Amino acid sequence: MKKLVLIFITLFSVLYSAQKQNKDYRDILKSKSIYEINAFLRDAHPDDPRRSVLKPRVMSLMKEYIADAAPGDRKVREMQENLARLKRGNSTKISFEEYNAKIKQKQILKYQKQLQVGQAAIVYTKSSPKNVYIENSESAKNTTIAIPDTEAAEFNMLMAENPAEHKDKTVKILNSLFDNDPNSKECIILIQNKSDCNIIVRIDGVGNTKYRLPVPAQSDNSIVVQKGDYLLSSIVCGAQYASQKTIQKPLMVALGSSSK
Repeated sequence: MKKLVLIFITLFSVLYSAQKQNKDYRDILKSKSIYEINAFLRDAHPDDPRRSVLKPRVMSLMKEYIADAAPGDRKVREMQENLARLKRGNSTKISFEEYNAKIKQKQILKYQKQLQVGQAAIVYTKSSPKNVYIENSESAKNTTIAIPDTEAAEFNMLMAENPAEHKDKTVKILNSLFDNDPNSKECIILIQNKSDCNIIVRIDGVGNTKYRLPVPAQSDNSIVVQKGDYLLSSIVCGAQYASQKTIQKPLMVALGSSSK
């Protein structure tokens, strides 16, 4: 049985924020673990004297790992990136700027590929009105209710762009991703759909300013909008989502983290 948890994060949020609770660093000076020392350096006060011992130690451990790594070891690149961060600062914690750059570069590569192949690179399953999402009934124990997919036809229509429309949209998104002008009247919204259901995100502004963005299950999609105040809403596997946002900079919204 799946329970929907809706989450929201902006494009400049840090994905890997340290969880300081339930961590015991009393014996950290004895540690030879790259993971443990990295966690301490992310959490500890900048003036903690243990940093002067542990930072060079973890850098040495990373260099040893890289030297002994087998060809093709995927952790080597991660170690190299962490070494570079430690040379620049006090920890391997990714900065707002680095996180923003990673997300932006990923989106640029995605849409450049779409222009090359001439179609959307998203592989998805079409919605069907017969699809239902089973949820626990609040009125009776051990019973379920079926919620029909009332947006199936609309989702399929929105996803069925002709080649010209898709090219125009892709070029517009790429232009927005490359645009660093703070005076620009437009900006990009990225929606991550982490649920198992196709969704439509409705972005309603002032007057007749309205956008609809289809986002396939376990995928993402982007749209360029006029800067301003908006109500974002969606139905995610039968559950309602709504959030008011003032959009003046690139935004990322993640919807539909589910668990059994």
